Amino acid sequence: MRHSTLEHPEHEMGAACSIHDRGDFVSHTEVSKPEKGQKEPGETFSTTLSIVGMTCASCVNRIESALLRVPGVSTAVVNLAVEQAMVQYDGKLTNLVALIDAVEQAGYQVRTEKNSLSIVGMTCASCVGRVERALKSVPGVLNVSVNLATTRAEVVSATGKVTLAMLYTAVREAGYDVVTPTDGQDQGNAEQKAREAERLTLRKRMMMAVAFTIPLFLLEMVPMLIPGGHHWLHQQIPSNVLMMVSFILATIVQVGPGGPFMKLGLRAAWHKNPDMNTLVMLGTSAAYGYSVVATFFSSWLPDGTVQVYFEAGAVIITMVLVGKYLEALSKGRTSEAIRKLARLQAKSARVMRDGQEVEISIDDVVVGDQVRVRPGERIPVDGQVVEGHSFVDESMVTGEPVPVEKKVGGEVVGGTVNQTGSFVFEAERVGTGTVLAQIIKMVEDAQGTKPAIQSLADRVVRFFVPTVLVIASLTFVLWLTVGGDYSLPFALVSAVSVLIIACPCAIGLATPTSVMVGIGKAAELGVLFRKGDALQRLQEAQVVAFDKTGTLTLGRPTLTDYTVLQPFDRDDLLIQIASIENASEHPIAQAIVADVTSRGQALRNVTDFKALPGYGVQGTVGDHTLQIGADRFMGNLGIDISVFETEAVALSHEGKTPIYVSVDGILAGILAVADPIKDGSQQAIVALKTMGKRVVMITGDNQRTAKAIAQKLGINEVLAEVLPGGKADAVHNLQDQGHSVVFVGDGINDAPALAQAHVGVAIGTGTDVAIESADVVLMAGDLRG
Repeated sequence: MRHSTLEHPEHEMGAACSIHDRGDFVSHTEVSKPEKGQKEPGETFSTTLSIVGMTCASCVNRIESALLRVPGVSTAVVNLAVEQAMVQYDGKLTNLVALIDAVEQAGYQVRTEKNSLSIVGMTCASCVGRVERALKSVPGVLNVSVNLATTRAEVVSATGKVTLAMLYTAVREAGYDVVTPTDGQDQGNAEQKAREAERLTLRKRMMMAVAFTIPLFLLEMVPMLIPGGHHWLHQQIPSNVLMMVSFILATIVQVGPGGPFMKLGLRAAWHKNPDMNTLVMLGTSAAYGYSVVATFFSSWLPDGTVQVYFEAGAVIITMVLVGKYLEALSKGRTSEAIRKLARLQAKSARVMRDGQEVEISIDDVVVGDQVRVRPGERIPVDGQVVEGHSFVDESMVTGEPVPVEKKVGGEVVGGTVNQTGSFVFEAERVGTGTVLAQIIKMVEDAQGTKPAIQSLADRVVRFFVPTVLVIASLTFVLWLTVGGDYSLPFALVSAVSVLIIACPCAIGLATPTSVMVGIGKAAELGVLFRKGDALQRLQEAQVVAFDKTGTLTLGRPTLTDYTVLQPFDRDDLLIQIASIENASEHPIAQAIVADVTSRGQALRNVTDFKALPGYGVQGTVGDHTLQIGADRFMGNLGIDISVFETEAVALSHEGKTPIYVSVDGILAGILAVADPIKDGSQQAIVALKTMGKRVVMITGDNQRTAKAIAQKLGINEVLAEVLPGGKADAVHNLQDQGHSVVFVGDGINDAPALAQAHVGVAIGTGTDVAIESADVVLMAGDLRG
């Protein structure tokens, strides 16, 4: 559940009233409406909305007018004193969210709260519709969205009017259950345990069904594939024995693994809400029942109709169970990204209390605490540095590979990792207010969002099962009328045929089979599909949006350019530079050292090392003193660097950092460090544009660097200096334009955008959280995949 504190803005009272700033908060609504059943024409219902921001009679009139314009609303009375709107409406108003939209469009806020439930027992889109209708029937519920993939229900409801117990009761009365944590468990652990139990149960049912269906299938179908095979088999084994063996095998599958389908299907039919389980029940029971009649009461059937369909019912049950098991495996991974994000949070913090430095749980840290962070430690909460100096790896938040220097006054983010020095910061945001907590929340929200196509499917499936039942009934009546002497058997055979054919074989057989073939082939090519429906959604993509750092680029600082003036030796000078930089903790220095040591070259002894923050470093190697740093360092030394002016400008335009080197006061060379473009990135962009895809780059980098990289890659659209929440928002904005969007990223900061996109593609060499949030993973990290 999400909570926030609401502060009423103070306004001056007057005859005129303007539209006020509504603030950033979660709203709450009071509603009164019928508990059960559908709305009938002529019926009148009422609801009470709690309004924020009203200050005068003009506000009252504006809100009343807005509400009365909503179709179905008959009266709207707003009370300024109690800040409430009493609304009466009829059956034309099917979604009370329209009332909230009307109030917000008038410039005010309605208070609502949101509960998230984990539902147990949903098996198809019909289940989604039933759960949604059950929750909407609870007095006080405004809107419900149920996601079958995540098995979660998001319920928008009234403050104080709807309790979790009321929601649980509604779900259970509809024939499902809700995951509730027991003592010592949190909600996430309870959901994980429930999913694991569901998976194990499905696996047992599936294995049992497979064990008995395979011999039944071989016995019934394989002889038909061999010319004369069926006749030969009947010569070897009497027909009545074969039918009895088939009966025993089919009965085990029908009663054992298929038993829950029978139970759920009957219950759905009893509640007048037939679903896919009902079709499975009717189709397999009809096939099984007809086969039983053909086996034991063959005289009841007309000549030529004594056939058995034992294998049909068993195969349907088995393949549906295979599909359900694959779904359970997928569902079990949906919350893994959240758990890995949560594990990035530090478990404890070292704070100053009563003049003493004590280690406490992160949950006990409060705003204003002085927190000390040592080298290599993870920063516990968000805050501002008040003492010390260090470099912090903030790639989790910004995507930037280069650690950021932190000194007094600098902002630090919880979950990021301190690199070298020690510092003290004052806690400013704790608990759910930290950046990491907000990233976790965004991933949860994005994963819980129901795509429009899913809502359409839910509506279609709602009518599919009843339509099939009507067709089967009409078929029965038709054959009963025109069937002649054997009208009843013909009617039964024909109706059963309709049910068997309409039974959702595609869900259990065609879809999992085609998905498994496609996923297997993709895996051979190094492309891992984590969600089967991404196969369909990927080919529909119109826009492909890329993160930059670690996706289009390598994601780590690298020595990219190096030019030496005469008479200095190129290799010897670079070894001297790396030897001095080895004493520095700066990330650029580490990139230079890594380049030299990667070639197996030994570093030399350095004396008189000196670091000049903001300028560079200097030291003595052998008989020579070297100065290495920015242009301003050379300027202070009185060294003319104009010979490299053109090259330095070009490097800067490419988003690279130029670094100058002098030896004994003489300019010796220039080098540059940057995050280079990955091999294959440019080819991938060209290929996508050739396919007619719109390519966008979304990055936390500065404008200059981002545009330089984009220009190299041939990307025309660039969104730079975007924070984690902004990436998800940018994807959402592209979706609002009516585009199907693919987002490609590698870092933790990309997780919300990966979850928000129609298809999230993660780089396999990136973080586990990004991979868990994605639908597709490029295992080799090459975008040409």
